[in-house]
Amino acid sequence: MKACALALLAASTLLASENPALELTLKAQSDFERVASELRPRIPDAEACMQSQAAALALSPPEDRSLLYYRNGFCAFASAEVTGNAREFLVAVESFEKAIEAWPARSRKSAKRAPLEPVFGALRVFSAIASLHGDPGVEVTADARQQIAAALESPSCTSDLMPAAFCTQVLAGGAQWLGWMALRGNQLDEAARRFSQAPGSGWGEWVQGRREFDSARFGAAAGHYAKAIDEWKRIWQGDGPTLPQALGPRPQYASALADWGGARLLAGDLAGAVVTLDASIQADSASPFALFLRARAKELAGQKNAALADYNLASRTAFAAAVDLASGEAHIYHGIVLYLRQDFARAEEEFASALNFEMTGALRPDARAWRHLAGVAGGFCGASRESLSLALVGVSPFFPRDEARARASACNAESIR
Repeated sequence: MKACALALLAASTLLASENPALELTLKAQSDFERVASELRPRIPDAEACMQSQAAALALSPPEDRSLLYYRNGFCAFASAEVTGNAREFLVAVESFEKAIEAWPARSRKSAKRAPLEPVFGALRVFSAIASLHGDPGVEVTADARQQIAAALESPSCTSDLMPAAFCTQVLAGGAQWLGWMALRGNQLDEAARRFSQAPGSGWGEWVQGRREFDSARFGAAAGHYAKAIDEWKRIWQGDGPTLPQALGPRPQYASALADWGGARLLAGDLAGAVVTLDASIQADSASPFALFLRARAKELAGQKNAALADYNLASRTAFAAAVDLASGEAHIYHGIVLYLRQDFARAEEEFASALNFEMTGALRPDARAWRHLAGVAGGFCGASRESLSLALVGVSPFFPRDEARARASACNAESIR
């Protein structure tokens, strides 16, 4: 058997030496197989693969071009995943799109009068995944969602374009991206359904954590967040993800750690929250929200001076990231500093200023409630107390509800006297 294989290889090599097009085709195939066989392809191998596919394309007949463009896109994606270069992801997208465009010519290799093979769904999913890695903007995301969802309606891995096992992994990567999109839209049931199609990614645990958090079961939420982050560390740190693992969306550690820290804070694990938020800030020192959460944890732990320092830092960080210093978030954090210093009049003005600027939807109800709380604390027991009671309905769990109710109650008792 070995002798036959060697003889066949020798014959192929001899034939290729007399046929430049065949020689380029064999080299392109060999270079691609080297990259495709590696769990973590090396950049030099990926670059050599791209060069040999391009060379083969120059002399290839139309029926071979779809395969060569696919291989070129595969190797471009493998290189981009290592370098993190968005342009290389877009090179992969361009190659996949050309593979789709050249797809009808594959029928020339089929039996005469055979029906035209439809474009392989996994190829469209792979192209969409590459585009999301390169530019997850609104328009790209919408187009990618449509392509992936259409392919997953009737998934198939019967084409000879890619091995069935890798095709399954591509489809699972597409499902992860659909779950990621649903998660961003707060569609937690849809996110959970999509992530269930890609077990072991960590995203399923994260969605369950979000569900528990929204139900005010903060300890359970923190547990699920911890499991998700541990799974992400296993996949994305150390040697890094394998190519199939890298098909899915990359988690954002800093913000994930901030969410975990927030859940630990609300569960009463103040020391654990500070440790987790320290890690979040170390990963991204420009995150005002993580600084705010750490300040809140220290405040609840009775560390007033340390909390004031973090609230100040959160405000300065938000201002630094703002355009023309227009940051409602920064004004909120500065207002909290003034409130804790019992400068209630200036605090109320700062919270009022916050409401004049853009901020995330979750922060606006808190800013409104802080404004009324500062008014109540400053002795305005009429309209401010009533407005505060109404505002408490929409605040986030990080707003000091108990203190607000106590202030309102004391204010009411004072007005009765």
